Amino acid sequence: MNPTQMKASAGTVAKPAPGSIIFDKVSVAFEAAKLTAVSEFSLNIAPSEFVSIVGPSGCGKTTLLNFAAGLLPSGAGRGTLLVNGKPPVTGSHDLAYMLARDALAPWRTALGNAELGAEVRGVPAEKRRARAVDLLEKVGLKGFENAYPKALSQGMRQRVALARTFSLDSPILLMDEPFGALDAQTKLQLEDVLLSLWQREQRTVLFITHDLSEAVSMSDRVLVMSSRPGRIIADVPITLGRPRSVRALQKEPHYHELYAQVWSKLEEGLSQ
Repeated sequence: MNPTQMKASAGTVAKPAPGSIIFDKVSVAFEAAKLTAVSEFSLNIAPSEFVSIVGPSGCGKTTLLNFAAGLLPSGAGRGTLLVNGKPPVTGSHDLAYMLARDALAPWRTALGNAELGAEVRGVPAEKRRARAVDLLEKVGLKGFENAYPKALSQGMRQRVALARTFSLDSPILLMDEPFGALDAQTKLQLEDVLLSLWQREQRTVLFITHDLSEAVSMSDRVLVMSSRPGRIIADVPITLGRPRSVRALQKEPHYHELYAQVWSKLEEGLSQ
């Protein structure tokens, strides 16, 4: 995005706070494919807020994350996007990005993978190693520090990827269906692990998922998007107390009421 495209009318965008993400009338179009992925998308995510986005496949959810990470082709996006108060750039230390697949380096141990991002950013070896060891313990992998990815289950590999993401000293986390490929039991376990880490560190999280239960269980707000070109059709506050246990919430009537509300809005989006 060039400087001209980044301009917004006076008073349109709130003053950015450290750790915030602001989308103001963002549209994304890919000219080669003659495709508009996102249209007039506006969203203000406060520091330390956990926001999930749900919506039909192809509605631009991952495109929004890629835009925030500075990964879109030049000129694809219009409007204003501020990440931690600045326009998005590739390789920004302001954010960490966790993908749907673990993307572990097969030649590195679990510990070596957990500290890889911090190593790339130049964090001193002793500091990054201590941080990685602590996080592997937090995600339930104490004793597996020297195991290679081929010896780990998919759930264990995602735990390593989660530790790698949190090892980065970034105020903002972008998470693109990080538990989508896991079985139901492992997913519930890792959702609770993520909530525990988030509760401890209070990062800003923008979370993409197709799982409405996951979105409601973990978030402060759930945004529902329409079919492509994606736009927000509902912003549902999740009025559940914190700290939370994802598994314990399954027995709470209010959780099911919120789930039904999000599902109703998603059905509206599918028909638009």
